[in-house]
Amino acid sequence: MYEVTVEAGFSSGHYLRNYRGKCENPHGHNYKVRVTLAGAELDAAGLLLDFKLLKQVMRPVIDRIDHQMLNELEPFTVINPSPKISPGFSTTKPISSSLK
Repeated sequence: MYEVTVEAGFSSGHYLRNYRGKCENPHGHNYKVRVTLAGAELDAAGLLLDFKLLKQVMRPVIDRIDHQMLNELEPFTVINPSPKISPGFSTTKPISSSLK
């Protein structure tokens, strides 16, 4: 099994609903996103996938949430965008259609 991983960062704001304390007020964080693609075979160049292409697939997701108030984006209009929940915002769905 081969893997290729890319990382990107973004900054966003949020606040916690139904919480008493400083985090109930709007505040911001810097986040890191890591995307790993796994596969059994390499291409003719010896690559699982070009890093550049994987970064192009990840860019629209980062652009959607960078410098945004997470509470105004689905699914965080309903659930709190806390560190315990935020990883669920990502997807483990196949992205092969995006790579064509």
